[in-house]
Amino acid sequence: MCAKPVNVSNQAQEFSNLHHRDGPFVIPNPWDVGSAVMLAGLGYRALATTSGGLAASLGVLDRAEDVTLEHTLANVEAIAGATTLPVSADFEDGFAVDAAGVGENFARLATTGAVGGSIEDTTGEETAPIRSFADAVERVEAAVAAVRGAGFPFTLTARAENFLYGRPDLDDTIARLKAFAAAGADVVYAPALPDADAIRRVCAEVDAPVNVLLGVGNSLSVRELFQAGATRVSLGSALSRAAYGAFVKAAREVLEAGTCDFTTESLSMADMRKLLG
Repeated sequence: MCAKPVNVSNQAQEFSNLHHRDGPFVIPNPWDVGSAVMLAGLGYRALATTSGGLAASLGVLDRAEDVTLEHTLANVEAIAGATTLPVSADFEDGFAVDAAGVGENFARLATTGAVGGSIEDTTGEETAPIRSFADAVERVEAAVAAVRGAGFPFTLTARAENFLYGRPDLDDTIARLKAFAAAGADVVYAPALPDADAIRRVCAEVDAPVNVLLGVGNSLSVRELFQAGATRVSLGSALSRAAYGAFVKAAREVLEAGTCDFTTESLSMADMRKLLG
């Protein structure tokens, strides 16, 4: 399926508008062209890439140097070109050691067809996984400055990763998100918040639309996340892990039992053709 030509500025404005309308929305995370086209066919209004899904498709681990800037840019460009939906990129830590490099890389990201992207406050180091407050803010500022020169309203999401890395400090998380919003981030995001009270507090105290990750850190439904104040709910690598989980289960069944009961839950070729246009 080939996507129709789109006006990136209009697409970017459409994506920005989704964060400021009356109702919140779910943004799923495809990991390749096929999954992007299928999600568009199901009726979603926007897409976001996933570093975890990309890593699995490359046969490597997520959050490792094996997934390079070039891998990520190519994946974003392919997914952005696959449908007419707005696409936001999981851009990890910006793939740079300093703020200047972050800015350069976000400038490149803005040429891929993506109309949004996220920046994390992680270091990639096991012993000290979260950047200092000042360093994290400086990198957000660099990303903001870069995408403001894109020529269209690029939606920048700034992420505070404390809870995802075993640092359950809600006060520090909120302070970071406030600082990111003050630095110009359009959306803020703290993955793995533990409960509705924490989400409500983030949404109440940070003056920016809030993205919440479904199914990580808590067991709240999409409806409950919206009721807690979330503007946007994303799925991270969940869909890719579900797909690979079904793949492994099916392969094991054939290898160990010699049966193909898994086909009863597989998409039919007719459904595949329909979703692929």
